Amino acid sequence: MDKVDAWLARCPDPAVDPMPGMAEAGLLAPCGSYREIARIKAALVERTGLLGVGGVWGGRQMVGRWFIDGFGTAAQKAAWLGKTAAVSISEPGVGAHPKQLITRAERIGAAWRITGEKAWTSNGPIADVLIVLAITAEDAGRKRYSMFLVPRGTPGVTLKDMPGFHALRPSRHCQVVLAGCEVPADALLGPAGQAYDRMALPFRDVEDAVGTFGTLGAFRFLLHRLRPVSDLSDAAALSLGGLVALTAVYEAGAEAVVAPLDQGQVANGSATLVGSRLLAAEITRLARVHVAAHGPADDPAVTTLLNDIEATFAVARGPRLARQARLAMRS
Repeated sequence: MDKVDAWLARCPDPAVDPMPGMAEAGLLAPCGSYREIARIKAALVERTGLLGVGGVWGGRQMVGRWFIDGFGTAAQKAAWLGKTAAVSISEPGVGAHPKQLITRAERIGAAWRITGEKAWTSNGPIADVLIVLAITAEDAGRKRYSMFLVPRGTPGVTLKDMPGFHALRPSRHCQVVLAGCEVPADALLGPAGQAYDRMALPFRDVEDAVGTFGTLGAFRFLLHRLRPVSDLSDAAALSLGGLVALTAVYEAGAEAVVAPLDQGQVANGSATLVGSRLLAAEITRLARVHVAAHGPADDPAVTTLLNDIEATFAVARGPRLARQARLAMRS
């Protein structure tokens, strides 16, 4: 892709910081569709061998498209589209489980005061604005959630390093401490009290669907690295051919789960999406078997990428397993 080539020519070291050169290459302008986001994400990972690069760029695009373009007012879109937004939903120790989240926003005159702590905020360290999920009401014991745009530097907001997670470099995550920070009334994003069901929950499927293309780019990179300069042995050719075939099936699945997004269809717990994840795990396992038997030996790029792919399988593992189990009850 021309934009990816232009970026690579300007970026000193994507593994350290992928942002230099992106604006000049036209990569920071909002994409026109989820399919475009997905395909560029795949190209970025395929060219660099870094899932984290796809995560930094793709996360920026998806958050902007889903939350700001999808739910923002004209003024909010004018202020924040094209900027780096990061979404803060999960909380320390409880993940994104709606019954266990405790961050709250209280109406104080013409403002909202937000108090709580968030975890695993992807792109948080480089964000211009945080999109924060907070409780704004309770109805018969059920928490009602709203989303708020919290600009970087808002008094009462502190970003902290996310300890103990070193995969998916150069993507960065952080904890967000909101110590009574105040934002104006027009910081409310989307309808009050409906943010979890209408915004937060469907976004996981959007992330997963577009994320299949990041993994596809990783598999394409691996296939390039696994092809030796000299002729393959019969066993190696059979093994690598199987990886090529399975990657083609995975690509078809990836196309199938992303295409509906541009028609406004988010398939909650789609069987194809669940199956794509299972297929990705099997391709990754077979790639490790191939490397162990046929090489390349001691290739750090291959080792890092396989580790990063496996790290993505652990993200939101509980909810994803629950969705897989629910498929058993479908006719």
